[in-house]
Amino acid sequence: MARKKKSTKNSKMRHLITSLNPRSPVSEQYRTVRTNIQFSSVDDVLQVILVTSAGPGDGKSMTTANLAVVYAQQGKRVLLIDADMRKPTMHYTFRLDNLKGLSNTLVGDSPLSDVTAQTDIDNLDVIPCGPIPPNPSELLASEKMARTIEEARNMYDIILFDTPPVLAVTDAQVVANLCDGSLLVTRSKQTEYEAARNAIDALQTGNTKILGTILNDRTKKESHYYYYYGS
Repeated sequence: MARKKKSTKNSKMRHLITSLNPRSPVSEQYRTVRTNIQFSSVDDVLQVILVTSAGPGDGKSMTTANLAVVYAQQGKRVLLIDADMRKPTMHYTFRLDNLKGLSNTLVGDSPLSDVTAQTDIDNLDVIPCGPIPPNPSELLASEKMARTIEEARNMYDIILFDTPPVLAVTDAQVVANLCDGSLLVTRSKQTEYEAARNAIDALQTGNTKILGTILNDRTKKESHYYYYYGS
């Protein structure tokens, strides 16, 4: 059974628009992303999805968290895994402690049930990063990681991974090979086209399927949509 969550300081809380204001235009665009993902691969099962970005500051972690919320609001059993073992943030977003998490499971200290935290959102569980290890890439590429994902597949309808930026370290590429598809998050007026192209090329060196890109932080003046999803 999932353990109870513990709160951190309110100053570290990161607000989830899809939970606080589910009828907002931004929340509606997250639901559009969810729908497009579901239709992007009619013949293949998309149960385990990785979310990454080309570089830091593109908003990948908040995008992952809000996607998890809209899937849970659909009635899906959702597990969000913080696989950013270099700069984890999901424990802040969902006000959890980070004493135990994915790293403990991968080194064999704790079973999956011991590191899975309940959230205030129905149907949504989170596995925080846990103590930051000295060898994130090796842990994520381990057989234990593959077994952990297979175990989670039997328990949840949707599993979302938040990973480090793909051009910074190899972690995202490693995890992508274990997922059914990958999403690339970009930020308007920040992510360079060449960086986005290089990130896609890096992901495609493995077995992952690129589901699409998400452009965030586009101003309302430029478009009626805050978020755009495309292939």
